[in-house]
Amino acid sequence: MAELAPLIAVIGCDGSGKSTLSADLLEWVRTRYGPAETHYLGLRSGQIGNQIKALPLIGHLLERQLARRAGQARTKGEKIPGLATALVIYGFSLLRRRRFRKVLDLRRQGFIVVTDRYPQVDVPGFYDGPGLSAARPEGRMVAALAARERASYEWMASYVPDLVIRLNVDVETAMTRKPDHAADLLRAKVAVTPLLKFNGAKIVDLDATMPYADELALAQKAVAEVLG
Repeated sequence: MAELAPLIAVIGCDGSGKSTLSADLLEWVRTRYGPAETHYLGLRSGQIGNQIKALPLIGHLLERQLARRAGQARTKGEKIPGLATALVIYGFSLLRRRRFRKVLDLRRQGFIVVTDRYPQVDVPGFYDGPGLSAARPEGRMVAALAARERASYEWMASYVPDLVIRLNVDVETAMTRKPDHAADLLRAKVAVTPLLKFNGAKIVDLDATMPYADELALAQKAVAEVLG
């Protein structure tokens, strides 16, 4: 198997500044270390939800129904609400796997990669974890999809990042920066951020409410220690 170039993953709750920091780190890495690329490993489900809401007549009702079903699927102790919901969630996971394969291809070509988000198996149901592993699957088809999806996430998570930069933010700041996001989901993400271990990866915790220049400098220092 071809040797993989280093990967730096920037993770954190929505509103922690992942996109800004990953973009700035990319330019700095290119200047200092050579060829590098960035890749987004999330799903942009929020953007899709907004597009659904924009549909004439039924948009808002349809988006609320889909959001309710998705919330049920990511809640431990609940039941995954049917095969149709499971197929949609599984389809999103296939999209993430496709993006992840592109990241592997870049690394095999010698590109250092800085990712915005990274798949994990520590917390199922949301936060870039397997979507069908939190609620209870009922029926053979749903159970089979859940098992296949879980195996896919375990495969992705087996590629341990060389460095994870974990951006920690409080609920109030996250809600201020992302007022269009569901408050309960932001609270849940803030709460579980410290629980993400990424298969024992080297993790550097940064306070995402500090002055951005200081945050960027600390992130660059952490990257330099890994890349040499």
